[in-house]
Amino acid sequence: MMGTEFVPLSLPPLLIGTFAAIACALPGNFLVLRKQALIGDAISHVVLPGIVVAFLITGVVSTWPMMLGAGGAALIAVAAIEAVRRLGGIEPGAAMGVVFTTMFAGGVLLLEQSDTSTVHLDVEHALFGNLESLIWLDATGWASLFDPVALATLPVELIRIALALIGVCAFVALFWRPLKLSTFDEGFARSVGINTNLIGLALVVVAAVAAVAAFDAVGSIIVIAMFICPPAAARLMTNRLEHQIGWSVGFATLAAVLGYVLAGYGPLWLGADDAVSAAGMIATVSGLILALAAVFGPHRTRAGAPADPTQS
Repeated sequence: MMGTEFVPLSLPPLLIGTFAAIACALPGNFLVLRKQALIGDAISHVVLPGIVVAFLITGVVSTWPMMLGAGGAALIAVAAIEAVRRLGGIEPGAAMGVVFTTMFAGGVLLLEQSDTSTVHLDVEHALFGNLESLIWLDATGWASLFDPVALATLPVELIRIALALIGVCAFVALFWRPLKLSTFDEGFARSVGINTNLIGLALVVVAAVAAVAAFDAVGSIIVIAMFICPPAAARLMTNRLEHQIGWSVGFATLAAVLGYVLAGYGPLWLGADDAVSAAGMIATVSGLILALAAVFGPHRTRAGAPADPTQS
């Protein structure tokens, strides 16, 4: 595809998908290592009713109402999880599963009963986003990247997810030591004066910001996949956190780029007439990367554990 077509039609969704994947994968590394990967799944579900309620109140899909609505939904979810855990006497994972599936279903029902025809907000959009429709109408080619007038018309979703990615990177860089210590040895982190509860809360907040920023463009499917698959695959490639971060960013980028290309051109190469969902294909590719890492990753078995269960 020439620049005159690639820049306006494919470059914005490709960048949005890549930025969203990386923004979710970075906090996902710490969630996976803390055995809290389900939190990423929960966040991507509970934000839906908050976003829908924010739209019903304001009538627009914009950043701050979405953030506030998602934040309110997250607070309700936390309270509900604790209530279910205490009243039902069940373990936290089960309580979390009950609450986030119920809230997601409630969000879907709200969407079905609401008039969202004026915006890109419906059940299909909630699951798969609208990545393919995020085109740059005023771009005429690569020269548009240096044209201030054309740059002013970039899709707002690209600006939003780029700012979210910058925020996530800044958080990881600024709080690298507290995050690393509290992730691997919470007791030692407390002994050197680190507020581990605050760091854990901040990590969840950053993950929620990434999820909300990505949700409008790519939907919950990619958000769930990117919180878990690239970090889990990276964990199978190395025992060093710094290297794991690098692997996860590489896997997230590969999944986004390869998934987008295969969604648009794969069916045509196979003789089909129509493309498939970019979000679905990106999530599929990320799952395949995890599967390959699970089979061929150099650290798929841990020190001290037998490679073959029959040898234990």
